[in-house]
Amino acid sequence: MDPALEFMSRNWWVLLVRGLIAIAFGITAFVWPALTLAVLVLIFGAFILFDGIVGAIDALRNRDQMENWWLWLLEGVLGIVVGAFTLLMPGITALFLLGLVAAWSILGGILRIIAAIQLRKTIDGEWVLIASGLLSVVFGVAIIALPHAGLVSIAWIIGFWAVAFGILFVLLAFRLRKAGQ
Repeated sequence: MDPALEFMSRNWWVLLVRGLIAIAFGITAFVWPALTLAVLVLIFGAFILFDGIVGAIDALRNRDQMENWWLWLLEGVLGIVVGAFTLLMPGITALFLLGLVAAWSILGGILRIIAAIQLRKTIDGEWVLIASGLLSVVFGVAIIALPHAGLVSIAWIIGFWAVAFGILFVLLAFRLRKAGQ
């Protein structure tokens, strides 16, 4: 078995956890769309930070088994930086925060697309990783295009993105689990 596929299939549960947390976060955004900006900032910052930590630890822990580990590490570090900045400075303006979230989403999506392209010869179903990357890019562009939308609209956009992103990661996790069996 290819080392990258072996690594990913052995650690399929990490993507499952990330996906389930994203789905839970997305549902939260739908259930409480009128949350104050400060609370939404803290929840989203915590989500980005956690996702980045899990991704970075997983990449570092398994760097010997994957030749493209640095892509996963880069995405994780990006999440850690943006998440920590968001949590440490919750009083920043909504427009600046949305710009950070948009940049994180676009860059993270591009990194996932690159990783999927590099894995396409060793894994079936790389389209799920590409789809999650494209979804993140579209989400980031939508935030940039709609900076003055109301908080409820932004919460719903974030909720939709998080649920869709989470579903795609859950699908990818189960495909990887099946590939490892």
